[in-house]
Amino acid sequence: MKDNQMTRLFESEQIRQANIRYVLQTVMTALSERGYDPVTQIVGYLITNDPAYISNYNNARTLIQTVERDDILKEIVRSYLLSNE
Repeated sequence: MKDNQMTRLFESEQIRQANIRYVLQTVMTALSERGYDPVTQIVGYLITNDPAYISNYNNARTLIQTVERDDILKEIVRSYLLSNE
């Protein structure tokens, strides 16, 4: 049987991490396209929980609210620590 025909199992943690990365990348792109500094805006949102920090352009505000702020922070710290090993 070819590899692409086999059933693949994905761990839920991998799916969660990939979803958070997708959300952050999509929001970052939307903020950049609108002329905002994505890092400053996302940090403002994470600190205050005020969705007004995130532009509604390309549905970015709704998208970022689909992920818990704690999960976003965990993924950012995890990614940072792993990239500096």
